[in-house]
Amino acid sequence: MKETSPEHGLDELDVLLLQELQRDARTSNAELARRVNLSQPAVHNRIRRLEKRGYIRQYTALLDRELLGHDLLCFVHIALQAHNSEQLETFRAAIWDIPEVLECHHITGEYD
Repeated sequence: MKETSPEHGLDELDVLLLQELQRDARTSNAELARRVNLSQPAVHNRIRRLEKRGYIRQYTALLDRELLGHDLLCFVHIALQAHNSEQLETFRAAIWDIPEVLECHHITGEYD
């Protein structure tokens, strides 16, 4: 079988399964098997292997922020005084404790 991503050890079926799970992680193994033309046990074994190897870290529910009363989505730029690993880790730990923060990215340029 042709490898789609040899450096990562993923073949075409692995990639298809990952794409289907990204669309809807609650898709049953039976439905996944139908979509990728594999047996249910084969799909189950591939998914377990992808989980064990770290390709699938977790399954998450995407919530509707507006229904939850969060009607604003903001992108905030932060500038840190120091750029050493200790300062970055302190910031990372502090921002992780704020439930309203959905994502945090370290970027290049004027802001950190």
